[in-house]
Amino acid sequence: MFQAPLPVEYMHLGPDESAERIARAKHTLGPRLVILGHHYQRDEIIRWADYRGDSLKLSQLAADEKQAEMFVFCGVHFMAESADILTRDDQAVVLPNMSAGCSLADMARLSEVEAAWEQISEVVGTASIMPITYVNSAASLKAFVGKHGGSCCTSTNARKVLEYALSRAEKAFFFPDQHLGRNTAYSMGLDPERDMVLWDPGLRMGGVEPEAMRRARIILWKGHCSVHQRFTVEQINRARAEHPGVRVIVHPECSLDVVQAADLFGSTEYIIRQIRASEPGSTWAVGTEINLVRRLQDELPDRTVFCLDPIVCPCSTMYRIHPRYLVWALENLVEGRMVNRVVVPSDIKADARLSLQRMLDIT
Repeated sequence: MFQAPLPVEYMHLGPDESAERIARAKHTLGPRLVILGHHYQRDEIIRWADYRGDSLKLSQLAADEKQAEMFVFCGVHFMAESADILTRDDQAVVLPNMSAGCSLADMARLSEVEAAWEQISEVVGTASIMPITYVNSAASLKAFVGKHGGSCCTSTNARKVLEYALSRAEKAFFFPDQHLGRNTAYSMGLDPERDMVLWDPGLRMGGVEPEAMRRARIILWKGHCSVHQRFTVEQINRARAEHPGVRVIVHPECSLDVVQAADLFGSTEYIIRQIRASEPGSTWAVGTEINLVRRLQDELPDRTVFCLDPIVCPCSTMYRIHPRYLVWALENLVEGRMVNRVVVPSDIKADARLSLQRMLDIT
């Protein structure tokens, strides 16, 4: 998405002045405004959040808000779309920086998924295939899934959704994150070599042989999260060598070998719950985005919490929500101007809401 440069006056704001102006605008807007902050945001942003959480949780919390007129979603574009899908038409969702996208979500575009669906039908038909899209996807893909009888899933409920799909269909078409799909299917006892195939949208028939397609239970899209691909088994081995007794917990967007080498794996909410519930003095090596890891260490000083990746790379697109953009968005709202409103077209919204509702019904 295109984001015009900020006006010059905002480009020169320092941290203290940004904070003062955010606080003033937030106070002026009062209960009309709710700020949503994703776990991966920097502390300078998360401090202003009325709610913090993962993408779906924040959208659901927004949907429960009866008084708020506007939501400023400090996350990325697909998250703001989900909030717009679930909230009322008279409520507005604003993304402070429209260039805050998601490289994983961008790895599956509607035209590519529709082409894949047609090519798959040439070999096995699609009547007995249920499409599943991770919530980390565009609204258009959620709508595609809704229209074709499928469901969304989160990293928390992916197993329940996949079990549901395979109890009602011969195959599941899972996109855009191959690793969440593979790790979930493997935890259910499916064999990565026999029961799963990887669909590469850049190749004819996804690069999948017809016989393998007929045999497979899971068709995985060739997509991945760039942050979670930084974590390796070597990092886990090093953490165990340097910190005897360490517990390793990773996100299911990591590769299968990393998940197998870890002690625990699960969503951001799961990671937070496990570490907060652990005993004082425990040591945790975490395979997920650095802002969340650092926040846990700050909030739990009686435990040792560190990131598996020594380079500690943040999510670059999430990082585009800078305090200056938040000041700009809020001050425009104070002046009665709505910038960067995210609006999902009504026809897409209806089908996308179907896929989200199926997920909620399943889980």
